Amino acid sequence: MATRRLIAVVVLVPLLAALALWAFAWPAARTAPRDLPLGVAGPAAATAQVEKQLRNHEGAFEIHRYADEAAARTAIEDRTVYGAVVVTAQGPELLTASAASPVVAQLLQQAVAQQTAASGTAPRTVDVVPAPASDPRGAALSSSVLPLALAGIVAGAVVTVLGLRGLRAVAGLTLSAALVGVIAAALADSWLGALGGNWWAEAGTLALATLAVSAAVAGLAALIGHAGIGAVAFLVMFLGNPFSGASSAPQLLPEPVGTIGQWLPPGASATLLRSVTFFDGAAATGPALALTSWAVLGLGAVTLGSALKTRAKSTESTAAEPELTAVG
Repeated sequence: MATRRLIAVVVLVPLLAALALWAFAWPAARTAPRDLPLGVAGPAAATAQVEKQLRNHEGAFEIHRYADEAAARTAIEDRTVYGAVVVTAQGPELLTASAASPVVAQLLQQAVAQQTAASGTAPRTVDVVPAPASDPRGAALSSSVLPLALAGIVAGAVVTVLGLRGLRAVAGLTLSAALVGVIAAALADSWLGALGGNWWAEAGTLALATLAVSAAVAGLAALIGHAGIGAVAFLVMFLGNPFSGASSAPQLLPEPVGTIGQWLPPGASATLLRSVTFFDGAAATGPALALTSWAVLGLGAVTLGSALKTRAKSTESTAAEPELTAVG
Protein backbone atom coordinates (compact mmCIF):
# COMPACT_ATOMS: atom_id res chain seq x y z
CA MET A 1 0.00 0.00 0.00
CA ALA A 2 2.81 2.42 0.91
CA THR A 3 4.57 1.66 -2.38
CA ARG A 4 1.41 2.42 -4.35
CA ARG A 5 1.01 5.74 -2.58
CA LEU A 6 4.62 6.63 -3.32
CA ILE A 7 4.13 5.79 -7.01
CA ALA A 8 0.92 7.85 -7.07
CA VAL A 9 2.75 10.88 -5.66
CA VAL A 10 5.71 10.49 -8.02
CA VAL A 11 3.41 10.23 -11.05
CA LEU A 12 0.57 12.60 -10.17
CA VAL A 13 2.59 15.60 -8.99
CA PRO A 14 4.59 15.97 -12.25
CA LEU A 15 1.41 15.31 -14.22
CA LEU A 16 -0.44 18.10 -12.40
CA ALA A 17 2.55 20.41 -12.84
CA ALA A 18 2.63 19.70 -16.58
CA LEU A 19 -1.12 20.26 -16.84
CA ALA A 20 -0.87 23.56 -14.94
CA LEU A 21 1.96 24.75 -17.18
CA TRP A 22 -0.05 23.82 -20.26
CA ALA A 23 -3.21 25.54 -19.01
CA PHE A 24 -1.47 28.78 -18.01
CA ALA A 25 1.49 29.02 -20.38
CA TRP A 26 0.00 27.81 -23.65
CA PRO A 27 -2.76 30.45 -23.98
CA ALA A 28 -0.32 33.17 -22.88
CA ALA A 29 2.27 32.07 -25.45
CA ARG A 30 -0.32 32.00 -28.24
CA THR A 31 -1.90 35.40 -27.55
CA ALA A 32 -2.93 37.05 -30.83
CA PRO A 33 -6.08 38.60 -32.35
CA ARG A 34 -8.53 36.03 -33.68
CA ASP A 35 -11.68 37.45 -35.28
CA LEU A 36 -11.34 40.48 -33.02
CA PRO A 37 -14.41 42.71 -33.64
CA LEU A 38 -13.20 45.95 -35.22
CA GLY A 39 -15.22 48.69 -36.87
CA VAL A 40 -14.47 50.67 -40.02
CA ALA A 41 -16.41 53.90 -40.50
CA GLY A 42 -16.75 56.33 -43.38
CA PRO A 43 -17.81 56.34 -47.04
CA ALA A 44 -17.46 52.95 -48.73
CA ALA A 45 -15.03 54.26 -51.33
CA ALA A 46 -12.80 55.76 -48.66
CA THR A 47 -12.79 52.75 -46.35
CA ALA A 48 -12.18 50.11 -49.03
CA GLN A 49 -8.40 50.47 -48.82
CA VAL A 50 -8.44 50.36 -45.02
CA GLU A 51 -10.53 47.19 -45.03
CA LYS A 52 -8.21 45.58 -47.55
CA GLN A 53 -5.18 46.35 -45.41
CA LEU A 54 -6.83 45.02 -42.27
CA ARG A 55 -7.86 41.82 -44.05
CA ASN A 56 -4.21 41.21 -44.87
CA HIS A 57 -3.98 40.12 -41.23
CA GLU A 58 -5.73 36.88 -42.09
CA GLY A 59 -8.20 35.82 -39.40
CA ALA A 60 -7.15 38.61 -37.05
CA PHE A 61 -10.12 40.96 -37.36
CA GLU A 62 -13.85 40.65 -37.78
CA ILE A 63 -14.72 43.80 -39.72
CA HIS A 64 -17.92 45.71 -38.92
CA ARG A 65 -18.88 48.59 -41.25
CA TYR A 66 -20.43 51.83 -40.00
CA ALA A 67 -21.63 54.90 -41.83
CA ASP A 68 -19.87 57.46 -39.65
CA GLU A 69 -17.95 58.12 -36.47
CA ALA A 70 -21.08 58.46 -34.33
CA ALA A 71 -22.27 54.98 -35.29
CA ALA A 72 -18.81 53.56 -34.58
CA ARG A 73 -18.72 55.20 -31.14
CA THR A 74 -22.12 53.72 -30.33
CA ALA A 75 -20.92 50.25 -31.36
CA ILE A 76 -17.90 50.58 -29.06
CA GLU A 77 -20.06 51.73 -26.15
CA ASP A 78 -22.41 48.78 -26.79
CA ARG A 79 -19.41 46.41 -26.74
CA THR A 80 -20.11 45.26 -30.30
CA VAL A 81 -16.54 46.13 -31.32
CA TYR A 82 -13.33 46.84 -29.42
CA GLY A 83 -12.44 49.83 -31.58
CA ALA A 84 -12.93 51.41 -34.98
CA VAL A 85 -10.92 53.05 -37.76
CA VAL A 86 -12.69 56.18 -38.96
CA VAL A 87 -11.68 57.58 -42.35
CA THR A 88 -11.93 61.38 -42.38
CA ALA A 89 -10.83 64.15 -44.72
CA GLN A 90 -7.98 64.91 -42.31
CA GLY A 91 -6.79 61.31 -42.31
CA PRO A 92 -7.55 58.12 -40.39
CA GLU A 93 -8.73 58.26 -36.79
CA LEU A 94 -8.62 55.30 -34.41
CA LEU A 95 -11.29 54.90 -31.75
CA THR A 96 -10.44 52.55 -28.88
CA ALA A 97 -11.87 51.50 -25.51
CA SER A 98 -9.09 50.78 -23.05
CA ALA A 99 -11.76 49.98 -20.42
CA ALA A 100 -12.71 46.92 -22.48
CA SER A 101 -9.09 45.78 -22.69
CA PRO A 102 -5.93 47.91 -22.43
CA VAL A 103 -4.06 45.14 -24.26
CA VAL A 104 -6.44 45.25 -27.23
CA ALA A 105 -6.36 49.06 -27.32
CA GLN A 106 -2.56 48.98 -27.57
CA LEU A 107 -2.68 46.20 -30.16
CA LEU A 108 -5.06 48.22 -32.35
CA GLN A 109 -2.83 51.28 -32.15
CA GLN A 110 0.15 49.24 -33.32
CA ALA A 111 -1.79 47.53 -36.12
CA VAL A 112 -3.30 50.75 -37.49
CA ALA A 113 0.02 52.58 -37.20
CA GLN A 114 1.67 49.89 -39.33
CA GLN A 115 -1.06 50.13 -41.96
CA THR A 116 -0.76 53.91 -42.26
CA ALA A 117 3.03 54.12 -42.04
CA ALA A 118 3.38 54.10 -45.82
CA SER A 119 1.14 57.14 -46.19
CA GLY A 120 3.16 59.09 -43.66
CA THR A 121 0.01 60.11 -41.78
CA ALA A 122 -0.11 58.99 -38.17
CA PRO A 123 -3.66 58.22 -37.04
CA ARG A 124 -5.16 60.24 -34.19
CA THR A 125 -6.28 57.97 -31.36
CA VAL A 126 -9.36 58.69 -29.26
CA ASP A 127 -10.14 56.57 -26.21
CA VAL A 128 -13.94 56.44 -26.27
CA VAL A 129 -14.31 54.46 -23.02
CA PRO A 130 -11.06 54.94 -21.10
CA ALA A 131 -9.88 52.81 -18.22
CA PRO A 132 -9.83 54.63 -14.87
CA ALA A 133 -6.77 56.75 -14.22
CA SER A 134 -6.12 54.83 -10.99
CA ASP A 135 -5.94 51.54 -12.91
CA PRO A 136 -4.99 52.31 -16.53
CA ARG A 137 -3.84 48.75 -17.28
CA GLY A 138 -6.92 47.10 -15.78
CA ALA A 139 -4.73 45.19 -13.35
CA ALA A 140 -7.10 45.50 -10.39
CA LEU A 141 -10.07 44.20 -12.36
CA SER A 142 -8.21 41.25 -13.87
CA SER A 143 -6.63 40.44 -10.51
CA SER A 144 -10.07 40.13 -8.91
CA VAL A 145 -10.79 36.90 -10.82
CA LEU A 146 -8.53 34.64 -8.75
CA PRO A 147 -9.56 35.89 -5.26
CA LEU A 148 -13.25 35.55 -6.11
CA ALA A 149 -12.69 32.00 -7.35
CA LEU A 150 -10.72 31.14 -4.21
CA ALA A 151 -13.42 32.66 -2.00
CA GLY A 152 -16.04 30.57 -3.76
CA ILE A 153 -14.03 27.36 -3.41
CA VAL A 154 -13.41 27.99 0.28
CA ALA A 155 -17.08 28.83 0.96
CA GLY A 156 -18.33 25.71 -0.81
CA ALA A 157 -15.76 23.54 0.96
CA VAL A 158 -16.60 24.97 4.40
CA VAL A 159 -20.33 24.39 3.89
CA THR A 160 -19.59 20.80 2.89
CA VAL A 161 -17.16 20.05 5.71
CA LEU A 162 -19.50 21.54 8.33
CA GLY A 163 -22.26 19.27 7.08
CA LEU A 164 -24.75 22.01 6.25
CA ARG A 165 -27.60 20.74 4.07
CA GLY A 166 -30.71 21.92 2.32
CA LEU A 167 -31.91 25.43 3.07
CA ARG A 168 -29.17 26.04 5.65
CA ALA A 169 -26.51 25.32 3.06
CA VAL A 170 -28.27 27.53 0.49
CA ALA A 171 -28.56 30.35 3.02
CA GLY A 172 -24.91 30.01 4.04
CA LEU A 173 -23.67 30.08 0.46
CA THR A 174 -25.90 33.00 -0.55
CA LEU A 175 -25.15 35.19 2.46
CA SER A 176 -21.40 34.57 2.34
CA ALA A 177 -21.33 35.42 -1.37
CA ALA A 178 -23.29 38.62 -0.74
CA LEU A 179 -20.82 39.65 1.96
CA VAL A 180 -17.87 38.89 -0.33
CA GLY A 181 -19.47 41.07 -3.02
CA VAL A 182 -19.89 44.02 -0.65
CA ILE A 183 -16.35 43.73 0.71
CA ALA A 184 -14.81 43.32 -2.76
CA ALA A 185 -16.70 46.36 -4.10
CA ALA A 186 -15.61 48.39 -1.08
CA LEU A 187 -11.98 47.51 -1.77
CA ALA A 188 -11.91 47.73 -5.57
CA ASP A 189 -14.22 50.71 -6.00
CA SER A 190 -14.37 52.77 -2.81
CA TRP A 191 -10.75 52.28 -1.76
CA LEU A 192 -8.68 51.58 -4.90
CA GLY A 193 -10.93 53.50 -7.30
CA ALA A 194 -10.27 50.84 -9.93
CA LEU A 195 -13.91 50.40 -10.97
CA GLY A 196 -16.04 53.53 -10.68
CA GLY A 197 -19.35 52.24 -11.99
CA ASN A 198 -22.62 51.69 -10.15
CA TRP A 199 -21.47 50.50 -6.74
CA TRP A 200 -24.34 48.11 -6.07
CA ALA A 201 -24.19 46.64 -9.58
CA GLU A 202 -20.50 45.93 -9.03
CA ALA A 203 -21.17 44.38 -5.62
CA GLY A 204 -23.91 42.22 -7.13
CA THR A 205 -21.61 41.07 -9.91
CA LEU A 206 -18.84 40.18 -7.49
CA ALA A 207 -21.32 38.35 -5.26
CA LEU A 208 -22.77 36.40 -8.19
CA ALA A 209 -19.26 35.45 -9.34
CA THR A 210 -18.49 34.06 -5.88
CA LEU A 211 -21.83 32.26 -5.57
CA ALA A 212 -21.37 30.61 -8.98
CA VAL A 213 -18.23 28.88 -7.72
CA SER A 214 -19.29 28.19 -4.12
CA ALA A 215 -22.64 26.72 -5.18
CA ALA A 216 -20.94 24.50 -7.76
CA VAL A 217 -18.46 23.23 -5.17
CA ALA A 218 -21.08 22.52 -2.52
CA GLY A 219 -23.56 21.15 -5.06
CA LEU A 220 -21.24 18.61 -6.63
CA ALA A 221 -19.96 17.63 -3.20
CA ALA A 222 -23.54 17.05 -2.06
CA LEU A 223 -24.03 14.63 -4.97
CA ILE A 224 -20.73 12.74 -5.14
CA GLY A 225 -19.00 13.51 -1.85
CA HIS A 226 -15.86 15.46 -1.00
CA ALA A 227 -14.34 14.59 -4.38
CA GLY A 228 -16.70 17.20 -5.81
CA ILE A 229 -14.71 19.93 -4.07
CA GLY A 230 -11.52 18.92 -5.86
CA ALA A 231 -13.28 18.50 -9.20
CA VAL A 232 -14.77 21.99 -9.25
CA ALA A 233 -11.59 23.53 -7.81
CA PHE A 234 -9.61 21.91 -10.61
CA LEU A 235 -12.04 23.13 -13.26
CA VAL A 236 -12.10 26.70 -11.97
CA MET A 237 -8.42 27.12 -11.09
CA PHE A 238 -6.70 25.08 -13.81
CA LEU A 239 -9.04 25.93 -16.69
CA GLY A 240 -11.33 28.79 -15.73
CA ASN A 241 -8.60 31.14 -14.54
CA PRO A 242 -6.12 30.85 -17.46
CA PHE A 243 -8.95 30.61 -20.01
CA SER A 244 -10.76 33.70 -18.69
CA GLY A 245 -9.02 36.29 -20.88
CA ALA A 246 -9.37 38.70 -17.95
CA SER A 247 -5.96 40.26 -18.47
CA SER A 248 -6.34 40.53 -22.26
CA ALA A 249 -9.52 39.53 -24.12
CA PRO A 250 -11.20 36.22 -25.05
CA GLN A 251 -10.55 36.93 -28.74
CA LEU A 252 -6.80 36.98 -28.10
CA LEU A 253 -6.75 33.41 -26.79
CA PRO A 254 -6.48 30.28 -28.97
CA GLU A 255 -9.78 28.67 -29.90
CA PRO A 256 -11.71 27.10 -28.36
CA VAL A 257 -10.05 28.36 -25.17
CA GLY A 258 -11.54 31.84 -25.44
CA THR A 259 -15.07 30.51 -25.90
CA ILE A 260 -14.80 27.89 -23.16
CA GLY A 261 -13.44 30.47 -20.75
CA GLN A 262 -16.52 32.67 -21.11
CA TRP A 263 -18.78 29.86 -19.91
CA LEU A 264 -16.66 29.24 -16.81
CA PRO A 265 -17.11 31.52 -13.75
CA PRO A 266 -13.78 33.41 -13.90
CA GLY A 267 -14.18 34.46 -17.55
CA ALA A 268 -17.86 35.28 -17.22
CA SER A 269 -17.27 37.31 -14.05
CA ALA A 270 -14.48 39.39 -15.64
CA THR A 271 -16.59 40.15 -18.71
CA LEU A 272 -19.69 40.97 -16.66
CA LEU A 273 -17.74 43.21 -14.29
CA ARG A 274 -16.35 45.21 -17.23
CA SER A 275 -19.82 45.57 -18.70
CA VAL A 276 -21.53 46.83 -15.54
CA THR A 277 -18.59 49.01 -14.50
CA PHE A 278 -17.61 50.81 -17.69
CA PHE A 279 -20.35 50.17 -20.26
CA ASP A 280 -23.62 50.67 -18.33
CA GLY A 281 -24.43 46.97 -18.58
CA ALA A 282 -23.94 46.63 -22.35
CA ALA A 283 -23.40 43.02 -23.49
CA ALA A 284 -23.98 41.79 -19.94
CA THR A 285 -26.65 39.21 -20.78
CA GLY A 286 -24.32 36.38 -21.84
CA PRO A 287 -21.95 36.41 -18.85
CA ALA A 288 -24.82 37.08 -16.44
CA LEU A 289 -26.66 34.01 -17.74
CA ALA A 290 -23.50 31.91 -17.47
CA LEU A 291 -22.91 32.86 -13.82
CA THR A 292 -26.59 32.51 -12.94
CA SER A 293 -26.67 29.05 -14.49
CA TRP A 294 -23.72 27.93 -12.37
CA ALA A 295 -25.31 29.38 -9.23
CA VAL A 296 -28.80 27.97 -9.84
CA LEU A 297 -27.58 24.51 -10.86
CA GLY A 298 -25.20 24.43 -7.90
CA LEU A 299 -27.85 25.43 -5.36
CA GLY A 300 -30.25 22.97 -6.97
CA ALA A 301 -27.67 20.23 -6.56
CA VAL A 302 -27.23 21.17 -2.90
CA THR A 303 -30.97 20.80 -2.33
CA LEU A 304 -31.18 17.57 -4.35
CA GLY A 305 -28.21 16.05 -2.53
CA SER A 306 -29.81 16.84 0.82
CA ALA A 307 -33.12 15.30 -0.27
CA LEU A 308 -31.40 12.13 -1.52
CA LYS A 309 -29.51 11.69 1.75
CA THR A 310 -32.70 12.22 3.75
CA ARG A 311 -34.52 9.62 1.65
CA ALA A 312 -31.63 7.17 1.98
CA LYS A 313 -31.68 7.49 5.77
CA SER A 314 -35.46 7.08 5.81
CA THR A 315 -35.20 3.94 3.69
CA GLU A 316 -32.52 2.50 5.95
CA SER A 317 -34.66 3.19 9.03
CA THR A 318 -37.71 1.58 7.43
CA ALA A 319 -35.70 -1.49 6.45
CA ALA A 320 -34.26 -1.79 9.95
CA GLU A 321 -37.66 -1.78 11.70
CA PRO A 322 -38.78 -5.32 10.59
CA GLU A 323 -35.43 -6.73 11.71
CA LEU A 324 -35.80 -5.16 15.15
CA THR A 325 -39.38 -6.51 15.36
CA ALA A 326 -38.24 -10.01 14.44
CA VAL A 327 -35.47 -9.94 17.04
CA GLY A 328 -37.94 -8.72 19.69
